[in-house]
Amino acid sequence: MTLAHDRSAVERILQIVPHTTLNEIVGFVREIFANSKAQGIVIGLSGGIDSAVTASVCVEAIGPEKVTGLLLFENTMESADSKDAKELARALHIETLEFPINDVHDSFSTSFPVETKDRVTLGNLKARLRMASLYFVANSRNLLVAGTGDRSEDLIGYFTKYGDGGVDFLPIAHLYKTQVKNLGSYLELPSQILSKPSSPNLWEGHKATDEIPLDYNLLDLALVSLFDLKMQPKEAARVSSIDVEKLEEILRLYHASAHKRTYPPMVRGW
Repeated sequence: MTLAHDRSAVERILQIVPHTTLNEIVGFVREIFANSKAQGIVIGLSGGIDSAVTASVCVEAIGPEKVTGLLLFENTMESADSKDAKELARALHIETLEFPINDVHDSFSTSFPVETKDRVTLGNLKARLRMASLYFVANSRNLLVAGTGDRSEDLIGYFTKYGDGGVDFLPIAHLYKTQVKNLGSYLELPSQILSKPSSPNLWEGHKATDEIPLDYNLLDLALVSLFDLKMQPKEAARVSSIDVEKLEEILRLYHASAHKRTYPPMVRGW
């Protein structure tokens, strides 16, 4: 069995040198920011690992005084995610703005001429209202919107088109979820953020692992095998001990979500 076909080779790709990884991202953010002529960066703080790492690297890159955290939670009792987001913002010394979006969401869904009870449709509406909120702040203050997507979710299309996919730049989209967590640990993020199950929070009790094909530790092994090492599903199954049906499902999700990762089709190119 060659090195490329060995599980240890898959696992090695997922290993990062945190200091080097951080420096690379910080340099990227600084370059994007310098070329933009913007006054700062705005980030939606969800209380999760991806937004926490993104906020942290942006602060490292341009300083806390130029980073704004937008809190877009329900306006009911303060949730654990809301508390974690606020605690992170205090630790990073960044300004926060709060906008409870459920009133706007409810108003839209009840007054719009098309009615639906489909929770995915309503959840995507919530994601797009978050995007609109971020850009309202960005446009009014001349800020860039930092995206928080990671490679694990982007490859399988686990994000809302023109929702959390609508951003100006993506600092951690080259990192798999397990790599994001490793970087978060290096950044000494709070333990409750590091250990929290991932969730887009589009409806009550929403968990990413209820919708994605595999838990992230296995999903990342599968993605590295299929996309970095270009293995066929049967070969990847043998190396990773993941069912071939799961690997084929991942490929189907990748192809079905290609439209989310590309510019809309046109008759002619630019």
